[in-house]
Amino acid sequence: MCGIVGHIGPKDSVNIVLEGLRRLEYRGYDSAGVSFIDESDELQIYKKSGKLDNLKGLLEGKDFKARMCIGHTRWATHGEVNDTNSHPHMKDHISIVHNGIIENASALRKELAAGGYEFQSQTDSEVFLSLLTRELATGKSFKQAMLDSFSLVEGNSAFVVLNKDVFEIMSIKKGAPLVCGINTVDSEAFVSSDPYALAGMASRLYFPADNVLCHLSAKNKNLINFYDSEGNPTENYMSKKQDMSVGPTDKGEFEHFMLKEIHEQPELIRSLTQFYFHGEGLESLLKAGEFVPSKFHMTACGTAYYAGLLIRDFLEAYNRIPCSPELASEFRYRKPLLQEGESGLFISQSGETADTLAAQELCTENNIKTLSIVNVDGSTLFRNCDNNLLIRAGMEIGVASTKAFTQQVLTGRLLSLALSKEMNEEASRVKLTAKFSLLAEKIDHLISRSEEIKNIAESIYNHKGFFYTGRGIYFPVALEGALKLKEIAYVHAEGYAAGELKHGPIAMIDEDMVNVALVGPELFEKTVSNIQEIKARKGVILTIGPKDHEELAELSDYYFGIDFDGLEELSPIYINIVNQLLAYYIAKYKGTDIDKPRNLAKSVTVE
Repeated sequence: MCGIVGHIGPKDSVNIVLEGLRRLEYRGYDSAGVSFIDESDELQIYKKSGKLDNLKGLLEGKDFKARMCIGHTRWATHGEVNDTNSHPHMKDHISIVHNGIIENASALRKELAAGGYEFQSQTDSEVFLSLLTRELATGKSFKQAMLDSFSLVEGNSAFVVLNKDVFEIMSIKKGAPLVCGINTVDSEAFVSSDPYALAGMASRLYFPADNVLCHLSAKNKNLINFYDSEGNPTENYMSKKQDMSVGPTDKGEFEHFMLKEIHEQPELIRSLTQFYFHGEGLESLLKAGEFVPSKFHMTACGTAYYAGLLIRDFLEAYNRIPCSPELASEFRYRKPLLQEGESGLFISQSGETADTLAAQELCTENNIKTLSIVNVDGSTLFRNCDNNLLIRAGMEIGVASTKAFTQQVLTGRLLSLALSKEMNEEASRVKLTAKFSLLAEKIDHLISRSEEIKNIAESIYNHKGFFYTGRGIYFPVALEGALKLKEIAYVHAEGYAAGELKHGPIAMIDEDMVNVALVGPELFEKTVSNIQEIKARKGVILTIGPKDHEELAELSDYYFGIDFDGLEELSPIYINIVNQLLAYYIAKYKGTDIDKPRNLAKSVTVE
């Protein structure tokens, strides 16, 4: 969940690393730090709790001529948020940054402390620093000390280490994201926890497998060398040309990335069918449709899980394939029944979510075919699955996911088509393309009505709690709508199947509780009946439902009417855009940090 960037080259390494960290700050923003070798060949370290701007303030006015630097933005796991616990950690001529968790840190810390090591921080990361300095003290080479130290730690982690004595950077990982890159024109080498940090910098990327040691050195002919756990040269990595754009880091005319990303959705929707029906995505879509499993084991976390609930509805309704959606964090611990002929379906924005990766690994171990719906080409999930469908959302900077949710659901609808005989019928592809285009058009119109949603948000943002309710296909977006509000506005919000309120939660209803009622054409009368139950108990009603409906308008304290005509199974995506805008404006009135909510990080790479 932390952001890591390292650089070796003739340019100003500190500024290059800071730029990379700026792009990755959404991965963690509790603190930030850099460590580098200065023009006097001294190892320097600067770190500060809080956002990256705090670190930049610490460095302001200093002119460093570093040609080697590592940096880190932190999402805290072990140890409170303060300057001392910030990364990098340094001992003598060594500095390290770390992403992940050392599961046996407590036992190792006791052993190392008994041997005389004095810990400066509360972090598990410093345990690896201590192990490394101990191994180096025995006369081992930097490479051997890295391998031997890494063999002693348990859990999923990535370490990047700068060694002043040999002017080298080494990195190694297990179950955590890590990517290396080179720019041969300028003789630069990079390492990062996210390929996006290297966009426009590295011309080629390398994704090492677990337990592969990456050696960055200006003395290397290839700038980067790779070694296996025995210290032998290895080609156990995937290599690809860097084709990412750096553009999405610019908010443009928008106040927040989240708002920009909401506005990007119509065009992304329009381009998705072009990619899969007429572009490079056709091959992967046809390949995904070749194997029709007897059952899908569908796993994901958070917003991606709610997208999976809608994808389940597509696959069961149109393909009659049973689906078992499960939270990835629970999947492998309940010993699921995995049988021949079934398939694992994994949904993720980053492709680096630790729980989802663990679920995928379990399926692979049981010889179950695996398929991902993922945003990041080349991510760990993408590399590990048998087949992949890219959601084509582009870089999503806002921590609270918006456009990725929409693209995940729509990619799931394309998968449903691919698994049916209709995929071979041009008329079916044309019909679905038209429906996607209609959805994009209607979302454009919704966005043009943002001022109406903003006014509603202004009227309700100070209420004590929010119940999002929906029935049938609208239940998953009730869950997602409540999650968005919790994430960015820090208010109590719950999503419920509307018919379940009377089985307990209705006890919470009073005049300071808002019911955000999601009402579609389906199960209309039953949903209205559930709203009546809340109204009778003096709950505040905000209805998002069919336009120009007199009964809904009279029943509601606030009514936002929308046009569902022609959308059918895509209607939940449409109504969810209102949820996204409502959460955004409530958070804005609350004065919270919308793009970087407290305690959250974009990519959860720890269990």
